[in-house]
Amino acid sequence: INKVTENLANNKLRIKVDALDEKRLTDGFQKIANRITLGLVFAAMIVGAAMLMRVPSAFTILGYPGLAIIFFFFAAIGGMYLTYMILFRNE
Repeated sequence: INKVTENLANNKLRIKVDALDEKRLTDGFQKIANRITLGLVFAAMIVGAAMLMRVPSAFTILGYPGLAIIFFFFAAIGGMYLTYMILFRNE
């Protein structure tokens, strides 16, 4: 205790604090949140396209309603992009 008070009196008291790297932690949370959001958007596109499959349409692609097929296509491209970013880019 004498040494602590002596260092305090001479303004030489040092305290070492080991804390979490907050920047890295928040970047990780942001990355996870972005992936979840993109996944939900693509899932909503798939569900919406599946619902559109039941609606009769004059515009068809391969015998299926054209708008639904286009949404399925965009969801597939987005899913492949998201998979690529997760597996290879880690962003």
